[in-house]
Amino acid sequence: PYYVNINQNLYLEAYLHSSDSDLTLFLDTCVASPTPHNFTSVTYDIIRNGCVRDSTFQTYYSPSSHILRFKFNAFQFIRYNPSVYLQCELVVCRAYDYSSRCYQGCITRSKREASS
Repeated sequence: PYYVNINQNLYLEAYLHSSDSDLTLFLDTCVASPTPHNFTSVTYDIIRNGCVRDSTFQTYYSPSSHILRFKFNAFQFIRYNPSVYLQCELVVCRAYDYSSRCYQGCITRSKREASS
């Protein structure tokens, strides 16, 4: 475990271990949960489908496309133990493949029309 205080900046870094310099990383989704085994019932989206959901989320400059750096403020789920578990989904793409998921950014799903 990593211990932080509420509202303290929590800095994270993801690193792609590959010798292929033509690869890049993209942070697609990062979800927090009060339990380590359930990321569907009680959750908090920090970033979802490339769309930032937490106002304290910020990305940082990285010297390499193999490194992804970001931060958000630590928080706690009300009426749960003080632990927060994080699950992030990253996408690996070919650099400069502008049709890949890495270059699409935030994807908002359109709502389906309800039939009568």
